[in-house]
Amino acid sequence: MRNSLTSIAGVTGAFAFAIAGCSASSPSPSTLAYAPYVSATEAADTDSAGSPSTYNLAFVISDGSGCTPTWNGTEAIGDPAVKSRTARLKKDGADVRVSFGGASGKELAATCDSAAELATVYGRALDAAGSSRADFDIEGDELTDSASVARRSRAIALLQKQRPDLKVSFTLPVMPSGLDSDGLALLASANTYDVQVATVNLMTMNYGESYAGDMGDYAVTSAEAAHAQLKKVFGLSDAGAWRGMALTSMIGVNDVAGETFTLSDAAQVRKFAEEKEMAWVSMWSTFRDRRCADGESGADDAATDCSGVSQSSGAFGEAFAG
Repeated sequence: MRNSLTSIAGVTGAFAFAIAGCSASSPSPSTLAYAPYVSATEAADTDSAGSPSTYNLAFVISDGSGCTPTWNGTEAIGDPAVKSRTARLKKDGADVRVSFGGASGKELAATCDSAAELATVYGRALDAAGSSRADFDIEGDELTDSASVARRSRAIALLQKQRPDLKVSFTLPVMPSGLDSDGLALLASANTYDVQVATVNLMTMNYGESYAGDMGDYAVTSAEAAHAQLKKVFGLSDAGAWRGMALTSMIGVNDVAGETFTLSDAAQVRKFAEEKEMAWVSMWSTFRDRRCADGESGADDAATDCSGVSQSSGAFGEAFAG
């Protein structure tokens, strides 16, 4: 997603898929969480639509020259305005999850020299936001960089030893055929270094120009394909694999010509996630959850701050929240 302003069964020591849903407090159709992506630096009038239980703060990346964490490559991690914004998001009881990475800029794993240094800067960002939830949105070149993938896995494992309550999600691109080899390799790396993963969040968007069908159907098909993969990789039951999955859709006009995610698609995704008792549903993003003014976006031109479809402000948030 673009930056705003983006145990293998039977094997000893296998990857531990730390699914909250394995406990008595597992999600049920009536408690499926809604956790949209929001700008960490600028408030949107639609942030609170649907009363999110968690906000994904986008994005922490390098300042561009080294191992210094910043919001979107521009704002200091401890910027007072960001701290104030985070406090406002949390004031009604919602939690925040710090999202590292996105589609733009340099993810810190590619610029930090060691796992220990990387764990330290990840921790600084979490502390600045007052969060015990970390999301790693890995895509593009960062997903194919095996050195940074391994460094990230080692750093997360180290951070979880220091912070036993840290909940980790990986946000990965998906196709209707499921996760690609790079996404599976990233999960295998996490497995190798004993990372405890709460959720695998699928980016159900931007499939390519050959996919001109219904975006809600594609989201369901992608989830079903990835579900089979997660069962195999982690040695999970059907229910366990669903509980460890989340879905994130790009609302309205997507970055690929011909792909438009509608309000009816959002309702379809919400219903499917409820039925499967998934961990959460999300969208990119709250600041796009409004109708574009004339000239802001065409039918195949995804705007950064509006959806490109006919809607009332906050309508996608309400649809995903159910």
